Amino acid sequence: MAKTGYDYAPSSKTLPPVVGPGEFVFSVTGLDHGHIFGQTNGLIDAGGTLKYVYDADSAKMDDFCERYADAKRAESIEQILEDDETICVTSASIPCDRGPLGVRVLNAGKHYFTDKSPFTTLEQLEDARKAVAESGKRYMVYYSERLHNESSMKATELIKAGAIGNVLQVQNLAPHRMSKDARPDWFFDKKSYGGILTDIGSHQFEQFLEFAGATDATVNFARVENFTAPDKPGLEDFGETSLTMSTGASCYCRIDWLTPDGLRVWGDGRVFVVGTKGTMEIRKYIALARQEPGNKLFLVNDEGEQEIDCDGTTGFPFFGEMILDLLNGTETAMTQDHIFKAAELSMIAQKMADENRA
Repeated sequence: MAKTGYDYAPSSKTLPPVVGPGEFVFSVTGLDHGHIFGQTNGLIDAGGTLKYVYDADSAKMDDFCERYADAKRAESIEQILEDDETICVTSASIPCDRGPLGVRVLNAGKHYFTDKSPFTTLEQLEDARKAVAESGKRYMVYYSERLHNESSMKATELIKAGAIGNVLQVQNLAPHRMSKDARPDWFFDKKSYGGILTDIGSHQFEQFLEFAGATDATVNFARVENFTAPDKPGLEDFGETSLTMSTGASCYCRIDWLTPDGLRVWGDGRVFVVGTKGTMEIRKYIALARQEPGNKLFLVNDEGEQEIDCDGTTGFPFFGEMILDLLNGTETAMTQDHIFKAAELSMIAQKMADENRA
């Protein structure tokens, strides 16, 4: 049970691999965030073959190679970009570096799979759009709060199947534990992480688009604050925003770094969805004050009330679908437009919040 979000790295063999050894070779660079382990687990579980790892910090490479004994140490990022076998480069570098690295990877003729947030500025997003168009390669993003959580994936299935009718509202509560003493300096530098709505918020905007079945949205309100860490003036420990989606659905999220130390996990993440024919609550990580695990979904519709234990029900299909998309030129796992729109909306909301705070 992960006590901090940065070491949350699920793995699941619920679904069979979609490729055999050597059919989808990927390499890793940029080990600044622990999400790289979740990204790597997902690709390996789906049948991907890990080849190279590179980071300028040898201690980070030591840790990675201890976890993944098959990884070969590259001498430079250039060795990965020039490797003919590597189809995809995956990375969890410092957020402000993710966009420029992605453009470099695409221009080298490889697909890119980055941790969220994929960008820290709208200019980086435009550079990536141009690189995708010119290279024909994909810029994929690890929106793990939905893609690497079975209760969220079960909710995705049920909503698409019409279990609650048309979605009218989504409320997403996403508290995180700060673990201030364990964080690197860039965590407290806003230019490095882009702001709390850009960073954690990108998860929530992706869920809004998916659950509402929307392709765009209008940001109505956005706010960020630093309530608890005056010694870290670059930190934002609280953010909230409301949107009206292109479908007419109303969406709201509250995100923070305020999870108390007494909680067993890094955050009591919950999503509430209201539809025309029912309601749904997703409890992602914990059943609060109960010994049983979280990863539950509560559904109410005309057929009655259900409590669904989601462990082992869906696996994590995104990774296999993404591998096949990258090999076959399809868009089953997630469209490029969806990926970029979630990031764009999060940065628009961040800009509004920054202006309101100023």
